[in-house]
Amino acid sequence: MVEIELLPVMSDNYVCLLFDPATGTSGVVDPGAAEPVLARLSDLGRGLDWILLTHHHADHTGGVPVLRRETGARVAYSRGDTGRIPGIDGGTDVALGEGDRLGFGEAVFHVLETPGHTRGHVSFWLSGEDAVFCGDTLFALGCGRLFEGTPEQMWRSLSKLAALPPATRVYCGHEYTESNARFALAVDPDNPELARRAEEIRALRGRGEPTIPTTVDLELRTNPFLRVNDPAIRRHLGMEDADEVAVFAELRARKDRF
Repeated sequence: MVEIELLPVMSDNYVCLLFDPATGTSGVVDPGAAEPVLARLSDLGRGLDWILLTHHHADHTGGVPVLRRETGARVAYSRGDTGRIPGIDGGTDVALGEGDRLGFGEAVFHVLETPGHTRGHVSFWLSGEDAVFCGDTLFALGCGRLFEGTPEQMWRSLSKLAALPPATRVYCGHEYTESNARFALAVDPDNPELARRAEEIRALRGRGEPTIPTTVDLELRTNPFLRVNDPAIRRHLGMEDADEVAVFAELRARKDRF
């Protein structure tokens, strides 16, 4: 079983440290900064074998050059981000796309292309471990802004993640959940489970605790961006007869203004 540790960095980013105890394989997902990662690895007495990147934004890749230099780790990144990430070595690092697999000790990552936030965004699904690392595509109670993609692309990407097994733990790239909950309640005010979850989130953040991982099942029940077919949300938006992409686009536009 791959061990997963959340490491908060910068103002609201999460880095995920990965470790396969059976083989000693060590990895990190989306290291926006190198120093906290190196410090934690030193505390744990570990090296670093793999750096997994979901997309090219600097708050997810800023630590790559130093980590590669200090540890010799290889980088696994999206083929669509070729030429967009500093510190990549075309001879040793691995560009990946939809359907590719990456061995990690005794585990296997399945690569899912999830564009929308950026055009080259990917997610890494550990199928046998019930975990997915989805960067800035799906958030707890939210989704990423559409910086480079279209609503159609993002809806397809979210639908792909929503189709993973319900127990799948969702590791996203930021601690945005409390603000996402406020928006979710604004567009889905009559959802009692969402109201309970918002209270739990406030309590967690009040204690300084993370709100992730979440699960696919919990997001399907409470995240408005995965629930565009819910009649109550459609009525609230006045879009009872609209198609899924139109409802999603309206939700995303409202969140951008919220």
